[in-house]
Amino acid sequence: MRQLTVLGVVFCLSACHVVLCHGALGEDVMGDRLTAWQPGTLDIHQISTGRGNAGLYIFPDGTTMLVDAGELPVKTKDHTPDRPDGSRIAGERIVRYICRALAHDAQPALDYLLLTHFHDDHMGGPSSASPVASCGTYKLTGVTQVLESLPVKKLLDRGWPDYSYPQPLEDEATRNYRDCVAWQVEHKGLLVERFVPGRDDQVVLCRDASAYPDFEFRNVAANGEVWTGEGVATQSCFPPLETVDRSRWPHENLLSTAFRLRYGQFEFFNGGDIPGTVPAGYPAWYDIETPIAKVVGAVDAAILDHHGYLDAQNDFLVATLRPQVWTISVWDAHHPTDVVWRRLQSTQLYPGPRDVFATDLHPANRQAIEGIDKLASQAGHIVLRVGPGGDSFRVVIVDDTSESHSVTQVFGPYTSR
Repeated sequence: MRQLTVLGVVFCLSACHVVLCHGALGEDVMGDRLTAWQPGTLDIHQISTGRGNAGLYIFPDGTTMLVDAGELPVKTKDHTPDRPDGSRIAGERIVRYICRALAHDAQPALDYLLLTHFHDDHMGGPSSASPVASCGTYKLTGVTQVLESLPVKKLLDRGWPDYSYPQPLEDEATRNYRDCVAWQVEHKGLLVERFVPGRDDQVVLCRDASAYPDFEFRNVAANGEVWTGEGVATQSCFPPLETVDRSRWPHENLLSTAFRLRYGQFEFFNGGDIPGTVPAGYPAWYDIETPIAKVVGAVDAAILDHHGYLDAQNDFLVATLRPQVWTISVWDAHHPTDVVWRRLQSTQLYPGPRDVFATDLHPANRQAIEGIDKLASQAGHIVLRVGPGGDSFRVVIVDDTSESHSVTQVFGPYTSR
């Protein structure tokens, strides 16, 4: 069984110590290890594994959050190779990365784990090769590997506790996830909550909130419910299910959670896999990006919805968010698509410079998408480092071909708007 062993945890803690010692040296330098997080800094790591989404957030007071831990059970020719290689499952890679990044903690732990929606590339999909958890009741893949390996205080998802909207979720991956969550609640005391749009108190600073009063984590959307921008009020963007043909009921991507993070002048948006371009013959409310963009407004940085697939990043969202930095969690030949790339580059949608960073661009896209060579970076872990107070930020690219945690490129500083 390829589980994260005690030896693996010791390795992680040792790696953290090495990074911590170097972190005191200051700025990130190409060829050196990534410097450690420092109090007052907001770090957003987009982790590259070649198997799915995983984002580690370290808030200004040291509060930690993981957004997704994807692990596709099967790779095809449309996917890039595992990063850095296939010797470990993706869930292990994510845990080992977290251990390095949390250099400042005596024992790496997560205050929050947020699952944007129930798809393999965001939560992990079990296969015949997946190891079984030590308790014997679920398999280790993605999120379940993280829950098995690291202390997690609170888990947030769109379905807790019944997982029944718009219909009972009975696919193998979600059943495995639910079995893990149930066991963690009973035996580890895991706190689980449904992600509630509109609220700003489900994810808060846990360690020194009074020192950073200008930090906010706002729940924007989930299950088609979208914050109005006023207090905690929301509006439903979907009609009652009984009025909709079952074949047109909202699919999983439409139900994704979305949030806006604010630190001083800096703002960041993550919309999971929400779509914004409606296929022919489908109802207009399949465009969930537009109502969400209206309430989010302009941001400094954002991750592309649905990896930049053809149904996402519509004109209105791109023009409204108009960030200086876009990041793409990508490992698939269909992500991003040419039409999305052209929208990202369009100065007609919004003026001014913008940089786009990808975790692992598929070689086929380098040939198929005109101008894709304008990507600021085509491969590597992407780290947004927001300075104390949120006035400026940098983008640091970290080598994903090994576990060296070494810096390959540095961009910025960008001035928060």
